[in-house]
Amino acid sequence: MRALFPAWLILAAVPLSGQEAPAALPAPTPTPSPYAGSAACSACHEDIFNAFQKSPHAQVDTDQHRGFAGRVCESCHGPAQKHTESASAADIHQPAKMAVAAADKICMGCHLNTPTQVGRLQNSHAKNQVSCVSCHKIHADGPMGLVPRGNAAINTECESCHLNVWAQFQKPNHHKVPENAMSCVDCHNPHGSIRPAMQQSFAANEPGCLNCHGDKRGPFAFEHEPVRFEGCITCHEPHGSTNPRMLTRHEVRFVCLECHANLPGNNSIGRVVGVVPPAFHNLNLPVYQNCTVCHQKVHGSHIDRNLLK
Repeated sequence: MRALFPAWLILAAVPLSGQEAPAALPAPTPTPSPYAGSAACSACHEDIFNAFQKSPHAQVDTDQHRGFAGRVCESCHGPAQKHTESASAADIHQPAKMAVAAADKICMGCHLNTPTQVGRLQNSHAKNQVSCVSCHKIHADGPMGLVPRGNAAINTECESCHLNVWAQFQKPNHHKVPENAMSCVDCHNPHGSIRPAMQQSFAANEPGCLNCHGDKRGPFAFEHEPVRFEGCITCHEPHGSTNPRMLTRHEVRFVCLECHANLPGNNSIGRVVGVVPPAFHNLNLPVYQNCTVCHQKVHGSHIDRNLLK
């Protein structure tokens, strides 16, 4: 039978007389894991760990596809093996004490592509160095603590930073936020929006005001241009006003005159029609001092181009 290996190779594998076979190479030492596991964290932080088990974030401990099964604490705080040996706070990540961008990067590792966080990277909270953990209490007991629920809790959270806005709600006419009949997030998306001031969107990119005030929604056959192009805040103060209709000015005529002043034109009877004396709309006469007495459909009309009805 023909040999499968050449003779010289077989001889080379046999040690010569008086010589020992070369020693086998030692097996490589496995690199110790930098992760300690959730059980190690609970040994020292038992109260935090027990409260965390009632949080929605606890499901990360059984989530296989992110690679943090059994290491839920370290999914945010980083590998903890060195911390368990030194017990030093410098050997663990603390998002509440980190730079805002670094803390947000940890949260965005899971929440980047979720619908509620779609505008987080570009919103004014991020630009003003307000991190996720400024509003969300990650170790709170249950979902009620992680995300403020109820109008009173939400309004208190927002009020702690937006004191100037809260002062506007003290005016005699306002949305019922101080009474906790509604909350700030009914109109604003704290995680970001395509609209100014992080306003909630309704029906694509329309302002969230129309979610409640649907009768003011178009399209109208004859539109009032500011309603379509600039939105409700052109004429209305959303937080509070001295006007019963929450207008930006105390009287209706002063709101209208911001756009409709000194605009004469020829009417059907040949007289010059303007909005300042001595034109047809003589503001010295009480009948012309409230524009909405005649122009009742100021948001838009289906039958009259002058918004009279």
